[in-house]
Amino acid sequence: MKKNNLRWAFKTLILSIFLSIVFSVVSQSLFPNLSIFLSLFIIAFFIVISVIFDMISVAVTSIKIEQIEKYSKQKGYQTAIKLCQNTEKVSSFCGDVVGDICGILSGAGGVSLVLNMHLQDETIYFIVTCVVSALIAGLTIFGKAVMKGYSVDKCENVVMKTASIMETSPLALIKGIKFRKNKVGNKNKNNDFDDKSKKSENAEKILKK
Repeated sequence: MKKNNLRWAFKTLILSIFLSIVFSVVSQSLFPNLSIFLSLFIIAFFIVISVIFDMISVAVTSIKIEQIEKYSKQKGYQTAIKLCQNTEKVSSFCGDVVGDICGILSGAGGVSLVLNMHLQDETIYFIVTCVVSALIAGLTIFGKAVMKGYSVDKCENVVMKTASIMETSPLALIKGIKFRKNKVGNKNKNNDFDDKSKKSENAEKILKK
């Protein structure tokens, strides 16, 4: 195993543990107080997020850089290249990290749903809890299985769409603003340096005269 892969795996481990703890605390603190409607919404939302990121993971794994060269003039091309060059990292993050976090949160939504049913009988409570957990797992697996074929067949579209969204996201815009500021700052520094060089050259000429 390469050192870079081992380093990335260790970073993924730390990130997964940290996010799992954070979202577990949040879900256990907030979810039990949610209504049945919100619980259902949370379950559906995180199942969809899990399926979408699994699609990205499969698409990035399936695609080859040569396949997206024809999109060189489209928005998101450079980001798509970076995604393809970091297949293992993207696949690990989307499929493992995000997938596991979504599993925790959708499961917590299921617990919240059962709690809000206010079931008194322990046997019924146990059965309903098992059924809800099974449905959440089943729907997640079903969604991923259905979209896997699409991700493989349309991997170019999935990767380019993902790259385009990444380039137009708020984080990308903030990064672009910082980059432009740094560029302007460096330009000003270069101008100051040129001015100083010109002044020193003029001073040397005067001294020679």
